[in-house]
Amino acid sequence: MDGVGRQWTAAVPVTPRRQWLRIFLVGLALWLATVAVIFLTGNPTLLPTLVLLGSFLVPVTFVAWAFQRRDTGEVTVSLVFGTFLAGGVLGILASAVLESYLLRPSVLLFLGVGLIEEAAKLAALALLTRHLLAKTIRDGMILGAAVGFGFSALESAGYAFIALFTVQGLSVVQVVQTEILRGLVAPVGHGLWTAILGGVLFAPSGREHFVVGLRLLFTYLGVAILHALWDAMHVIAFYLTLLLTGARGLLTLDGSLGQPSPVQAVLMPALEGLGLALVAVVGVVWLVVLWRSGRNGPVRAASGWRVPTGSGRSAPRP
Repeated sequence: MDGVGRQWTAAVPVTPRRQWLRIFLVGLALWLATVAVIFLTGNPTLLPTLVLLGSFLVPVTFVAWAFQRRDTGEVTVSLVFGTFLAGGVLGILASAVLESYLLRPSVLLFLGVGLIEEAAKLAALALLTRHLLAKTIRDGMILGAAVGFGFSALESAGYAFIALFTVQGLSVVQVVQTEILRGLVAPVGHGLWTAILGGVLFAPSGREHFVVGLRLLFTYLGVAILHALWDAMHVIAFYLTLLLTGARGLLTLDGSLGQPSPVQAVLMPALEGLGLALVAVVGVVWLVVLWRSGRNGPVRAASGWRVPTGSGRSAPRP
């Protein structure tokens, strides 16, 4: 705070316009070149390059795009990069441990995954950003997106690695297909959900405390439900198809999966795609509304449980 009580924030350094676009185009060219060289030479030592480039391209691009919209100079390249990597690793490790011990096959499995993974990413975000002097809605959304996209990149790398191994041997085609699919949906997945959580976490918080109130709780439950619906949409589409067309075709008499009828073969992916689109739209609209609310500045009067950040009072640097 300065002498007249105004909040101090560091000046935001100017970065080149459309840096994110250059990152995407260069990364895409390198990924395509890697795919081409692998098919031309059959060199298996290039497979890790393919997996990492394809998994990190879209998440890194969106983090770079978000970084150029930061509120304060405290959100630096090093902070965002560190939050992306460390937050992603912490989130994915914590989720793996908790899911292995807490989750069992049940009708609530997808909700359990959503609750655990969103909690892990939120905790990682709070841990890595607790010392920030100014906590604004928009900076919280940017740093939340960094954690979410870091999680998404590492998860995509895992799926791409698994897709590599088939009963016929190594399959580069399946890796490419997996990376393209996950790259297309990455902007409306982990990064989006954790960005929303980050904005709501930062809104009432300050240097010394994170404020955990009802708004954050309801937001956490909301993004966990979106997460669960996204993961469960294939199953939801399956049962909706059964409801609309009858079990004949999709299920045999003993309850095992059968050959879908022509109508079912079209209806089921259509319902799944529509469901995913609706979940994505809800998330994007929620994000936009929250981002626009960031124009009104921080909300310091909110009530809730005050969690100390471990940062004492100190005067800001000039």
